[in-house]
Amino acid sequence: MNKVILFGNLTRDPELKALPSGFNVTSFGMATNRRVKKDEQWTDVPEFHNVVVFGRQAETTAQYLKKGSQALIEGRIQTRSWDSPEKGKQYRTEIVAERVTFGRAGGAGGASAPARNSDAAPQAAPKDDAIDYPEEDINPDDIPF
Repeated sequence: MNKVILFGNLTRDPELKALPSGFNVTSFGMATNRRVKKDEQWTDVPEFHNVVVFGRQAETTAQYLKKGSQALIEGRIQTRSWDSPEKGKQYRTEIVAERVTFGRAGGAGGASAPARNSDAAPQAAPKDDAIDYPEEDINPDDIPF
């Protein structure tokens, strides 16, 4: 099974592009943290990921997320390869997002959550078979892995 679940912060603004077929794709970087105990102290070790989103979710993601925003990504790992005249064979491993759930607008560090009124941005990109998650902000300390 190829399944990935990431919770982290965007490292750059999402970049929306249209493919020649007219299909939209958004790409962005995401940083996640892993807590490790080193010399009796807990330390966050960052890991960086490339994420791509297709279709209507690509548009919504580009519209509502920005650098520093928190997001929960569910998807799969994919590795692409191509030949570069300057560097030879190139590889890129990325997360293809099947579902994007928006977290806090300002990112980590105690930033306030977006206002919860009728003018507020939706918290999740629309998807027909989406599971309804609670509307509360996701606390990284509550994730069991």
